[in-house]
Amino acid sequence: MAVTALALAGCARDTGGGGTAQGECERVPPPSVPAESAQPEPEKPKADASALKVGLAYDIGGRGDASFNDAAAAGLDRAVAELGLQKANTREATAQPGESEDAGTTRLRQLAEQGFDPVIAVGFNYATGVDTVAKEFPQTQFAIVDDDTVDLPNVTPLVFAEEQGSFLVGAAAALTTGTCAIGFVGGVDSPLIQKFEAGYEQGATAVAPDIRINADYISPAGDFSGFNDATRGTEIAAGQYDSGADISFAAAGQSNQGVFAAAQAAGTRAIGVDSDQYNSPQLTDVRDVIMTSMIKRVDVAVYDYVNAVAGNTVDALPERFDLRNDGVGYSTSGGFVDDIRPQLEAYKAAIMAGEIQVSSTP
Repeated sequence: MAVTALALAGCARDTGGGGTAQGECERVPPPSVPAESAQPEPEKPKADASALKVGLAYDIGGRGDASFNDAAAAGLDRAVAELGLQKANTREATAQPGESEDAGTTRLRQLAEQGFDPVIAVGFNYATGVDTVAKEFPQTQFAIVDDDTVDLPNVTPLVFAEEQGSFLVGAAAALTTGTCAIGFVGGVDSPLIQKFEAGYEQGATAVAPDIRINADYISPAGDFSGFNDATRGTEIAAGQYDSGADISFAAAGQSNQGVFAAAQAAGTRAIGVDSDQYNSPQLTDVRDVIMTSMIKRVDVAVYDYVNAVAGNTVDALPERFDLRNDGVGYSTSGGFVDDIRPQLEAYKAAIMAGEIQVSSTP
């Protein structure tokens, strides 16, 4: 089955074939893949992490953001629960809105100075800081989520095939839309978030070639305020819903909360990101509009990294966390996608088997 990338056309773009307002989408049957060709990788043995001191530097929002950072926190919590890591031997620190790049570097340096090893940086904004501090502390192990540009022997990148999980929620949107029109709200127009858009669009058009997709970004490249601007998230999503979309996929950090509010006001639906946002305590008031979430298993990456450090098997970690190693996926909480789950699992199997190649660029 051929899946092609859609053309990038700026910060806001309207793609797809233009479905009708009556929702007359022509839908393509899902692929059929033998189960044995789409088996997940086996889970790694558990190591003893009781001797480790683990430092975690969050991106803006920190623990409690109901999204990206909370997924990292869940991985740390799982390491405490399952690997013998002592809670007293963990330290968490959080980036603040508008802070300088030097502040992130200082945060990492303080964790290293205090003897935390490994130190995990959550987010690509820490790339410069990790590069600087890892050179200062060559005996300390570092990991960075969402960045693979730091080429040092004591730095491990924890990166993901976001496009694969986004393909599945794009397919879910196309299978359930009643208007044959859907939206995408990205936090920052950057290569990372474009991966979410790319997979979403490919999944949607694989199911419904004529579907209309409206993609918008809250802030341009280099302006990271888009991850923490729920008001703009509401405005952009409301515009998409007013234009006929009845589902919007939000890949915008804390700004997702604004997209969910817009969906609730419009009586439509939305798709969350990173964590299973239907189950986020901070989102209880809007949970009924969250039909699924593209789960980016930062929790799996953080847990697996701590486990690998404890077992001295860091070199065995995957180059990229994808569907085969449970690095990405989609949520089923709330039961909103139960009736289409067989189709979604068929697309998942086709990706895992290599029959569908998902592009990482729109």
